[in-house]
Amino acid sequence: MHQTYTYGKFKLRHGQPFPFGATPVPGGVNFSIYSNHATSAALVLFYKGDPEPFAEIPFLREFRLGNVVSMVVLDLDYENLEYGYRVDGPNHPKAGHRFDVRKILLDPYAKRIGGRDVWGAPIKEHGIYPYRGQIITGEFDWEGDRPLEIPAEDLVIYEMHVRGFTRHPSSRVSPEYRGTFAGLQEKIPYLKELGINCVELMPIFEFDELDNPRHNPLTGEPLFNYWGYSTIGFYAPKAGYAAMGDQGGQVTELKTLIRELHKNGIEVILDVVFNHTAEGNETGPTISFRGLDNKTYYMLMPDGRYLNFSGCGNTLNCNHPVVRIFVLDCLRYWASEYHIDGFRFDLASILGRDRNGEPLVNPPLLETLAYDPVLAHCKLIAEAWDAGGLYQVGSFPNYDRWGEWNGKYRDDVRKFLKGDGNVVEIAQRLQGSPDMYAHSGRSVDSSVNFITAHDGFTLADLVSYNEKHNEANGEENRDGMNDNDSWNCGVEGLTTDLAIIKLRRQQMRNAIAILMVSQGVPMLLMGDEMGRSQNGNNNTYCHDSELNWLDWNLLKTNADFFRFVKNCIAFRNIHPVLRNREYFQDRDYLRVGYPDISWHGIRANQPDWADYSRTLAFMLCGKYAKGGMETDDFVYVAMNTHWEAHGFELPQLPVGMKWYIFANTAMHPPEDIWEPGTEPMLQDQDWATVGARSVVILVGK
Repeated sequence: MHQTYTYGKFKLRHGQPFPFGATPVPGGVNFSIYSNHATSAALVLFYKGDPEPFAEIPFLREFRLGNVVSMVVLDLDYENLEYGYRVDGPNHPKAGHRFDVRKILLDPYAKRIGGRDVWGAPIKEHGIYPYRGQIITGEFDWEGDRPLEIPAEDLVIYEMHVRGFTRHPSSRVSPEYRGTFAGLQEKIPYLKELGINCVELMPIFEFDELDNPRHNPLTGEPLFNYWGYSTIGFYAPKAGYAAMGDQGGQVTELKTLIRELHKNGIEVILDVVFNHTAEGNETGPTISFRGLDNKTYYMLMPDGRYLNFSGCGNTLNCNHPVVRIFVLDCLRYWASEYHIDGFRFDLASILGRDRNGEPLVNPPLLETLAYDPVLAHCKLIAEAWDAGGLYQVGSFPNYDRWGEWNGKYRDDVRKFLKGDGNVVEIAQRLQGSPDMYAHSGRSVDSSVNFITAHDGFTLADLVSYNEKHNEANGEENRDGMNDNDSWNCGVEGLTTDLAIIKLRRQQMRNAIAILMVSQGVPMLLMGDEMGRSQNGNNNTYCHDSELNWLDWNLLKTNADFFRFVKNCIAFRNIHPVLRNREYFQDRDYLRVGYPDISWHGIRANQPDWADYSRTLAFMLCGKYAKGGMETDDFVYVAMNTHWEAHGFELPQLPVGMKWYIFANTAMHPPEDIWEPGTEPMLQDQDWATVGARSVVILVGK
């Protein structure tokens, strides 16, 4: 038994150094924090809603073990409390130390955070600091749920923003649930109808949507930190995304959403931001890490200023052993406590830099995550670049585990769609980019294929704007990508020209068709399936408005396009030959009379690989589905990005089989696509006319 100490009306005893954070234990709560350079620390306690603390309890010297102080506060009515820390130590910024005992610090391990309870509401001024940790209790009934562990090559990912998905009144979600986890739950039937089996949620860790100081110069309205790539609490779900957030219900509401998504066969991937924090640069606020141990948690210059490879003011020192433990603990927590299926790492190249910012050959953090036993079945997806110029698409340290957002796929498909040729590059992207991944032994599912994402144009804007139009962001149109590889089809923005409108819709169908017949893991951007536009803004990080909210009226306005997307996803899902894990070998290694993949041009078996070529076709033999483990139909895809129609000679099928037409993007709806299994037989079995700027998909059966 440990000795009991008395401090005022509180009874204390030695705590356990692990786990860090605040953990209910028999008889009280264990508080544990780390700091390598602090000289003293105190626990600060508040009653919920009160502006001033009612108690401050110092961590006694007897409670220190190494660089960790921990104590158990006995008989604590923690359900009605909030807490923070005061930490003292040297304040010498040029030496990297920024301790300030006047600040009440947020516990970086806090499982729930108060102060941002209702989206957009003014921050409650709790004394001198608005963010407080809360201690969670109680069991959640998972009803037997476990992570789904869907093979990566079988995923169709839907990248989405929790608030933007249902905030618009047209969502017809219960008014009190709009823009919340509960609102998203109401839309699960829609996600199932669309056919996706994985949602990738943009940041849901606690952040402050009000930390953007700018205003919209066009309207004068305040701008927001809408996307949430500025984390305050890495363990805490955002209260403002919960209908019951003002009552502390965000934990239960998020877990309920995940459980119900899993019941419907939909995995959950979280977009996580471990490259920087909301504390910013030298002029930023002190929230937690800066006041706990600035020199440990951040990459610093010799003069104490922050290295900035994130573009957001600071960079986490991810390969420091203590920070590495923090990241690992965090991901384990989400995987175990929330049943999360995977993680997409924002600006992941930062995770491979050393304390001075130099890229490491064998980054300890990336290796640790790859081989961690708890995360063994979690998907790990890297955004394989950072704001410091480190671009690692195709070369991100893999350890047989990491997938990548394939930015090369996005760029090459966009160029091909607008008629720039590059058929040699496109052939690689269609096969899962073996030129980028096969040489290092990586599998096809290393490539997460996307044409649009939250960062950039929507699909509708990609075919409607040549230039970005970000004036409403208040940065004089300097922000956002300049190299968009977009084409407006002849007129910038909105138009009443029916020919241009038709061409734009056709180009959108081309994009979806190519995405869904490509090997690798396809990712669709929220709203692209119904033609959502951001009016040419390719960096809508700061708008909490209809510019970002999904207008569900588009589902009726663009019903034909939604039907096209839904059928393309269904086609992919029923044809395993489109979802291989291993690369094609371009040969008949099973001796079935056909190679796994064959290439064609306007003449069968004669592809035109010239730089100027704008026509390419390929055929997949269904005997090679899943590397020969499954049997499928033949699939033939002809792509013509030329501004003139061409006849394509069709390759011969085995005796008794016929070509059936699944999709022809040049046709008017409803004959642009057919439900899988209802495809009509092609009248001419020898030739197919592929219209100008169009894609044709045939099934041989």
